[in-house]
Amino acid sequence: MRILLVEDDDRVAAALAPALRRHGMSLKRLAGGRDVVAHLADADVVLLDLGLPDIDGVDVCRTIRETSDLPIIIVSARGEVDDRILGLHSGADDYLVKPYDVGELVARVEAVYRRRRAALPGAGLPEVIEVDGVSVDLARHTVVVDGESVTLSRKEFQVLALLATAGGAVCTRNRIVAEVWGRSWPGANRTLDVHVATLRTKLGRPELVQTVRGVGYRLGQPAQGT
Repeated sequence: MRILLVEDDDRVAAALAPALRRHGMSLKRLAGGRDVVAHLADADVVLLDLGLPDIDGVDVCRTIRETSDLPIIIVSARGEVDDRILGLHSGADDYLVKPYDVGELVARVEAVYRRRRAALPGAGLPEVIEVDGVSVDLARHTVVVDGESVTLSRKEFQVLALLATAGGAVCTRNRIVAEVWGRSWPGANRTLDVHVATLRTKLGRPELVQTVRGVGYRLGQPAQGT
C-alpha cells in the first residue's frame, strides 16, 4: 500500500515512516500541500496534517476531493469537535487526533483502503473462496476441507475469512484484532496466535496460514515437494 504523507513536522514524519514500512506500506512525504495533486496518482491513501506552512490542510482536503476519490485520513493536533466536523465535511474519510497510537493509525489506513477497494467496479468478492482444498463460504459461514465439513468457532471463521478475502496479501496483527475482536488489549496478540494455531490444526493445513514475522499472517499455497 502506498501512503502519501502530507506533514510539515520532520519529527512526526521521521517517527511514522519506519512504523508504516514495518506494516508493508511504502511512504512518500510532502512538507506542504500546494503540490499534493501532482502526487495523487502514486498513492493509495493520503495522511493529511491540517497545520501546513503554505496552505490550510482543510483547503488541501477539498482540493484532493475535487480531483480524486483517494481515501483521506486527517491526522491533526486540532482535536475540537468543530475541527473534526469541518475536516469530515471537507471530504476526509477519517480523522485522528495527535498524539495517536500507531497501531490505531495503521488499522484506520487499512480500513479506509479496504472500503475504497470494495467500492471499485467489479471488486465484489465471490461468495466461496477456495485455497489448497479449503473452501470458505463467506455467505453461509461454513468451511469444507477436501469435501469434509470442518466446524470452526465464530472467531476462528472470522480470522480465516479475513485472510481468505485478502487474496494472499498480508493481514497485520493490528488489523486482524481490530476487525475480528473490535478492540485491542494487552493479551490480544497471544489470543490471535492461539486462534491461528487452532485453525491450522482443524484445517489440517499447517502451512496454509503463513506467519509473516513481525507483521501478521497471510494465506498461501504450500510449497510443492519434489
